[in-house]
Formats: sequence, structure tokens, C-alpha cells
Amino acid sequence: MADEESVFLVDPDSHPVAIKIVGRASFQNVMPLKDFLRDSAALGKRCYVFDFAECTGMDSTVLGVLAGCALELRKREPQGSVVLSRLSERNQQLIRGLGLHRIAKLDTRSDQKTDMSGVESLANGDMDELESARLCLEAHEKLVETDSENQTKFQDVIAYLKNRVSEE
Repeated sequence: MADEESVFLVDPDSHPVAIKIVGRASFQNVMPLKDFLRDSAALGKRCYVFDFAECTGMDSTVLGVLAGCALELRKREPQGSVVLSRLSERNQQLIRGLGLHRIAKLDTRSDQKTDMSGVESLANGDMDELESARLCLEAHEKLVETDSENQTKFQDVIAYLKNRVSEE
């Protein structure tokens, strides 16, 4: 499935807020999800469940967006939560490898379906190169905040992105 076929389905009125990732999630298509999470948190939403049953893969920027959401919700009073459900073995490895399992709950029951009764699709807008670099930089910094061991994994990426963003 190509990125343009990838989609984030959301049910903003469910509790917890349900989000289903269909296809490959990447830096190229994650901005609408990041915006949705920011906007719904501003409306007071504190609990989210992500359904990965149809997610064919994701990159570190997407994982950084998820980490940023989980970190922000942990700072709220009352504290919010992120549940990552129906993960493939590969996606579970990615999440554990970057330490997200420490800040989000992993629901490994493969039969637990997410209620998506009020579903809507997030529109995928185009980002320019600078917006993309800023998104990627923030996401990777959130991964380092999640687990200090990620610093060595992403130090070159972060240095490159900081340089790219400061040029503008």
C-alpha cells in the first residue's frame, strides 16, 4: 500500500478516542494525526487507543509523534493514557526497541477490536520541506525524551534536522 493510500481513521467522540492506522504510517503522512492529537488534547481528551491491525509499518517519526502524545498526557492532571493495540510482531518490536512500551500501554490481545462507530478519516495535507524537517526533529527529540538510549540511535538524524531547520 502506497503512502497516498495510507489513512488515519479516528472516532473523536469515543472514549477513549479511537484511532486506526491503515497502511504504512510515515513522516510523509503523519502530520494530520499530530494535528488531531494536539487539537483533541486541547479539547480535554486524555485517553487514546490506537488500533494497528491494518498498519503495515511505521517509521521513527510516527513513533516520535506517538511518544510526544503519551509524554504530554502523562503531564496532565488527571493523567491521560495511550493504548497501542493489535500490533504486529514487527510493530511491537519497533515500539519496544524505542522504549514506547514504558510510556504507553501495549494491548497484545489480537482479538480486541476498537469501536470505530463514529469514524472519520483525517485529510492528508501537503507539507513543505521545512515543515517536514520540523516535524521529524520534534518527533525524534520526543523519542530521546522517552528513552535516553535513543540519543545514540538518532544523534546524527537530530543533528542533520537541527541544521536543516536553522538554515531557514
